Amino acid sequence: MASGTSGEFTDRQAIVTGGTSGIGQAVAGALQRAGCRVLVTGHTRDEVRRFHESQSVVAEGRPFEAVELDVGDPEAVRGLAESVAELQILVNCAGTIEREGREHDPAVFARVVDVNLNGTMRACSAFRPHLVASRGCIVNTASMLSIFGSGHVPAYSASKGGIVQLTRSLAIAWAREGVRVNAVAPGWIETPLTRPLVDDAARRDEIIRRTPLGRWGRPDDVAGAVLFLCCDAARFITGVVLPVDGGYSIC
Repeated sequence: MASGTSGEFTDRQAIVTGGTSGIGQAVAGALQRAGCRVLVTGHTRDEVRRFHESQSVVAEGRPFEAVELDVGDPEAVRGLAESVAELQILVNCAGTIEREGREHDPAVFARVVDVNLNGTMRACSAFRPHLVASRGCIVNTASMLSIFGSGHVPAYSASKGGIVQLTRSLAIAWAREGVRVNAVAPGWIETPLTRPLVDDAARRDEIIRRTPLGRWGRPDDVAGAVLFLCCDAARFITGVVLPVDGGYSIC
């Protein structure tokens, strides 16, 4: 499970976009166990419903609040920001990918970039006043494909490369306002998004052989890194993109 001292984040409000499954759900759970009040967003009403019905949405007896949010809809993002009274932590996990070469279609490419990169900027911009008021922090979600690129998913790779530079740029721009902006760059993590690769035994084992720590990552591995970047121990860290990949990117 992700680390975090119980109560360390007491009375802090966090929002995790894309928090109804995978890495986002693990991040939300880690923040809540550390004392945060957590609001998660899901892309569709069905995602939010399934999240509410899952036993995993309760940590220490306290249910998460979950709402529908399409980060590709500027009005919806602004509306959520206007409905929130305060915010200390924003974690942007909402994202999408299209496999089997579909991202080479310019229309699909544009849609993926809009969700992953523009959607992250929409959330950062909409919640900026709250974070300035609280001297809060943002953690964005990049990827090891920010470094390598991918011939199979060019839109996903380009959007995640953009997340790296967006994170650094906002860190510079908002530092004087007391807002820290960092990112994590997950490697091969077992989530619904990577299920096709996990189910491909040859590809799964190839990835394990290259990874120095000898396994696929788990969502909690990423959640622990996010928790660190949000905590007081990281108060002098901004503009960092932290790989969470078991050493894959150094080989």
